[in-house]
Amino acid sequence: MNMLSIGQVARRAGVGVETVRYYEREGLLEEPPRRASGYRQYSELVVKRLHFIKRAQKLGFSLKEINELLLLRVDAQTACEEVRQRAEAKISEVDRKLIELQRMRQALIQVASLCTGRGPGSPCPMLDALDQQETLNSAERNEE
Repeated sequence: MNMLSIGQVARRAGVGVETVRYYEREGLLEEPPRRASGYRQYSELVVKRLHFIKRAQKLGFSLKEINELLLLRVDAQTACEEVRQRAEAKISEVDRKLIELQRMRQALIQVASLCTGRGPGSPCPMLDALDQQETLNSAERNEE
């Protein structure tokens, strides 16, 4: 099997060398064997694992959740149903975040609409509205 340096692994996976080291410290990657010179030696499997980690991150999984998924992957007793349940839980979390982002958007639209566009020296209704909690609470209530 062809052994790779940390730089080669990082380049092939599209991450930085410090990312590889960080994932090792966090337990997402096993610490690799070292040559007599002290340099780390990685297998091609590490590149595949890094790709898995990056794809899972793009789907919104935290590093802790990714580590749990990786552990499920090596557990012969893991049912596909368990992985599906984790994906459904992540979907629910994303849905909650989308609702919150929509609320934030509506509040920002309301506050931004207060802007008169006048230059310096005049009061800014938008900044004044941010000083008043009632304005933001009103925008949130209107959204619901």
